[in-house]
Amino acid sequence: MNKKIPLGAAICFMGIIAAITFVITMIFSMGWFNSKMSRVKEREQLYAKIAEIDGIVRANYVDEAEIDKEALFDAMSRGYIAGLNDKYAAYFTPEELKKEQQDDEGILVGIGIAAKQDESGYIQVSDVYDGSPAKEAGLQKGDLIVKVDDQDVAVVGYSAAVDMVSGEAGTKVKITYRRDGADKDLELTRKQVEIPSVSYRMIENNGYIKITTFNAATVKQFETAVDSCIEQGAKGLIFDLRNNGGGTLDSVKQMLDKLISTGVTAYQRGQDGEKKVLCEATDAGEVDLPMVTLTNGNTASAAELFVSALKDYDKAKSVGTTTFGKGIMQDMYTLSDGSAVKITTAYFDPPKSENFHGVGIKPDYPVSLTAEQEQSFDLLDETTDPQLKKAIEVVSAAQAG
Repeated sequence: MNKKIPLGAAICFMGIIAAITFVITMIFSMGWFNSKMSRVKEREQLYAKIAEIDGIVRANYVDEAEIDKEALFDAMSRGYIAGLNDKYAAYFTPEELKKEQQDDEGILVGIGIAAKQDESGYIQVSDVYDGSPAKEAGLQKGDLIVKVDDQDVAVVGYSAAVDMVSGEAGTKVKITYRRDGADKDLELTRKQVEIPSVSYRMIENNGYIKITTFNAATVKQFETAVDSCIEQGAKGLIFDLRNNGGGTLDSVKQMLDKLISTGVTAYQRGQDGEKKVLCEATDAGEVDLPMVTLTNGNTASAAELFVSALKDYDKAKSVGTTTFGKGIMQDMYTLSDGSAVKITTAYFDPPKSENFHGVGIKPDYPVSLTAEQEQSFDLLDETTDPQLKKAIEVVSAAQAG
């Protein structure tokens, strides 16, 4: 027999539930309100302190009339970002932002060289890019640029001279370069040049592909390298990511999409700790060949994600030494005046394994280089590089198995 609850008791019970709900809501709301108010007070204190400093400067600084407002704003913005203690965060002026965006695209505007500072303080050409004004004019690796627009590089300083070589596409720059003790002048017209970030060749029946960074241009270069190696009869692939400091996650996503058929290749975890899909392979096709990755302590960030995703999907073994350990991502936010800030916004996690931030990725086959081999790293090849030798051995064994 069913018992009915008296109307009065039901009303009382509903009142209690409503009261409890109201109290819980108020507690949550008050916590949220207090948190917001605390942040408002913090901001008020920040603005008040800046205003106080500005007032002192305006009233007492000896050259108050000469204050550069834009330089002051830029310095204040850099200081705020520096105060975050985020070593990957940065502030960019509009000009710096443009350069950063060009780097992400894998292009430069200039004469088309890679350079380093010579012991004498001059610009030493370390590479000349195909299709560049420098290449067309006959500039060679090893040449020394001693003057830019008739100004001595050693006098104006290396960094300033490099900036002078760069510029807007279509504009001209005069350089004086030294080769075999003789100086020669060149007038070059700056242009946009794609920076090569992928090189490849066959080693026996394996494709050896070296990736120096990850940017928009890397994707097409990588696809060309993989396809070319396969066309040449590659039975295995070796991806060399040693000294690759990373780059854009979007480029890694597209490159993994070529190697992995389907599946998540990275997750992200932000302020709330919630795990969301960041990258996913959607191409039904995949490269079904034994693969090996080469790593060292300078293999970082997006390069580590590339390595870990291939490991997680049992696509590749790794050879070398433990990677750098940067498993956090940064986002760029453009400001109203055209400047921008870049700050760390989330962790990016491999598809199956643990995040490698702060610990790196240990290789399946640990192999170290001697101090002497590290010094002459760029000169090593398959006959003198113990890490590459081991990679060839591992990928060849996988073919036989």
